[in-house]
Amino acid sequence: MMTPKKTFSLLIVFLTINLMTQAQKSFFPESINVGNPAISGKMLFNSEDQTYNITGAGKNIWAEKDEFFFAARKVSSDFILTAKVEILTKTGDAHRKIGLMIRQTLDPGSPYADIIHHSDGLLSLQYRSKQDGITEEVKFKEVGAQYLQLEKKGTKILARIAQTEKELTAANEIELPIEASFFVGLVACSHNPENSVNGEFSNVRFDVAAADGVDGYKTPSASRLEILDTETGLRKVLYTTATHIEAPNWSRDGKFLIYNSGGKLYKFDLASGKPEVIESGIAINNNNDHGISFDGKMLAISNHVEENGKTSSIVFTLPIEGGKPFRVTEKGPSYWHGWSPDGKMLVYCAERNGEYDVYQSPAKGGQEKQLTNTKGLDDGPEYSPDGKYIYFNSTRTGTMQIWRMKPDGTDQEQVTSDNHNNWFAHPSPNGKSLIYISYPTEVPATSHPHNQRVMLRLQAVDGKEPRVLAHIYGGQGTFNVPAWSPDSKKVAFVSYTYGDLE
Repeated sequence: MMTPKKTFSLLIVFLTINLMTQAQKSFFPESINVGNPAISGKMLFNSEDQTYNITGAGKNIWAEKDEFFFAARKVSSDFILTAKVEILTKTGDAHRKIGLMIRQTLDPGSPYADIIHHSDGLLSLQYRSKQDGITEEVKFKEVGAQYLQLEKKGTKILARIAQTEKELTAANEIELPIEASFFVGLVACSHNPENSVNGEFSNVRFDVAAADGVDGYKTPSASRLEILDTETGLRKVLYTTATHIEAPNWSRDGKFLIYNSGGKLYKFDLASGKPEVIESGIAINNNNDHGISFDGKMLAISNHVEENGKTSSIVFTLPIEGGKPFRVTEKGPSYWHGWSPDGKMLVYCAERNGEYDVYQSPAKGGQEKQLTNTKGLDDGPEYSPDGKYIYFNSTRTGTMQIWRMKPDGTDQEQVTSDNHNNWFAHPSPNGKSLIYISYPTEVPATSHPHNQRVMLRLQAVDGKEPRVLAHIYGGQGTFNVPAWSPDSKKVAFVSYTYGDLE
């Protein structure tokens, strides 16, 4: 829902996705051997899976002078740099290392800070606060984490870590006045001048967060259209644009995505990698609540209509290829979220008499039926592929959690129960899994705003333990609608940044 809360073959599909991603380029154009190590390092960017293979040598990143390899980019803004890391070299010094770094200059004694993963599992935030000064260190209690995150926020440097499939935790923070411009990037150091170390960085994202007080609606960000492999956890950027785009659906034949931008709907062809406008007649003020019928023939949309001096979201349907929209809901605001598997019913979040609840209506129009009436916000209803359940999210327990009920609204039961605010559960086409977006605890339960550090989490439909699949800078527009690939192996989503795009 949008509130003030928010305004072929599978083989062919996978081949075309791989062809498209070859256009992506390394975000780190400079390959630098800092401190003149005896063995020169190198960076290889794999444009197909968008991973960075880094080889580096050098005595150490420590004391007054450093020797290491640095794949870097010169920047001037605050940032959040995130990556999954793995040391591939199996022998050598126990403190051979790879990690993420911010560095004032390329001088061996430059001030810097990094979050470093050592081969023995040690994780630490290391830093040199002044030119040619002694390196200091803040160690993490945890060992062996695969996800690293380094953030600059004014004069503060923050480091976070996460085990694979777990949330980012243990944030350590230091004061380090790095002046613009400076270098940011990926580092490798063998801790032995006679050897080198090789490591892989995947899911690398450089995000520039919105400045404090920036409204995501009034100042929209640039966008990355991405896909995520739910089995490997690997993310790929398919398309980047300075324009703000939202909420990709994945077509039932696997050949294209549909997203909204600027009130219009776009078809993104996976073979060509190009978007084109979907003709939607009078519906030119669409928000990010839209989706495709199970037979792949129809599209449901939520379009803002001005009536009686007020603007309100109304649910419409139209042919998947575009055409004249048919109005389904008479009352607004109504925000579509799900088709029934037989295509006969729609479910949506609607505000009636000051309360947001889940409603159901025939796709051909007619009397709507209220399915939830508990005090608090109920949102995001979506049918399971077998039609036995409607999943939705609700604040009835104090936090936003995932629930489900029978299609007639009976037997409502809680699915998730933790300290995160969980929104928009999407069942996989094979009926085995749920994936949803999770907001941090500091975000109010009734809100799913822009410009947040959020997670995509997956769990079995009959399970209780979610797995973190992605750490994302996003929120509103990232993952509002059904987005699974037909084979239940991938999902599409949007991430955001106010900085340079890959």
